[in-house]
This record gives sequence, structure tokens and C-alpha cells, in this order.
Amino acid sequence: MTWLPHGFTHPPHVDLPGGGGHRLRPISAADAPLDYPAVMGSRERLWSVFGAAWGWPAATMSYEANRADLERHAAEIEAHESFNYTIESPDRTALRGCVYIDPPQKREADAEISWWVVDEEVGGALEQALEAFVPRWIAEDWPFTRPRFIGRDLTWEEWLRLPDRP
Repeated sequence: MTWLPHGFTHPPHVDLPGGGGHRLRPISAADAPLDYPAVMGSRERLWSVFGAAWGWPAATMSYEANRADLERHAAEIEAHESFNYTIESPDRTALRGCVYIDPPQKREADAEISWWVVDEEVGGALEQALEAFVPRWIAEDWPFTRPRFIGRDLTWEEWLRLPDRP
């Protein structure tokens, strides 16, 4: 894809400063046993955020459908088409959310970034650490000059109203 410069290497993982030992790393299908309960345990809130834009996560999403999504994300990461970083707990036994770095669907941005945490982390130290870290990480370690932080710079409703890229 032309949205990343030739030779760009994405970070394989990153420790979350101020995140109490949490770490971000690219998601894989092997994460399904941890990802599925994280997503479905926060499904209603996640649907209120991502439902209109992505149709995700459906109330009827099965474990198998979740695993297929993770396989697709892993293939996209490998091809540098988009990136889904999972947020691992300090003991690496739970997934606490995800960070998405995607090529822009809407005009006037060179990347679209969003993230979520599980319900029990909303408003807590982990979410606050992500709010502080992700924009700085994108500015320092990624090759974007006009990233758009959906759900932060603008609401998802505002994003949906923006003109699509040609």
C-alpha cells in the first residue's frame, strides 16, 4: 500500500508508559481466547462507539467469527495494510483493549487512529495512559503528518459525515 513509506517497519511491541506494566503488540488469531471475552464483555459500550462505523461487535458475534477477524487483522499487519495492537495486561494473561492504526477512509488525513479499553478500565489509569501515550507514539514512531484520532479529535458521528477519499 502507498500509505506507508517503503521500508517502514512497524513496532513489534511497546511498553505503555504510565500503564502499570501493560504492553501493546500486534494482535494475532492466537489471541482469540483472550480477545473474545474482552470484546463481548464490553460489547454494548463498544457497539455504541464502533457500531455505526464498523458494524462491530455484533451481538451475535461467535468465537469463530472473532477468530476470523483476528486472522484478517494479522494478515493486514503482515501486509502493512492496517495495524491492530492489542493491549496486554502486565501478566500477559488478559487483553484490556486495542489500538487501531488504519489508512484513511476520509479526506484530509494520512492515518486514522482509534482505541478502546474494556469496561472496567474506562476512566481509569490504563485509559488515561493511552490518551497521553498514543498521540505521542504516533508522532514519534510512525510516518504520519496528518493523523486523525477518531473519538478524540472528533466524534465517530462527525467522522462518518466527513467526505470519503476518492
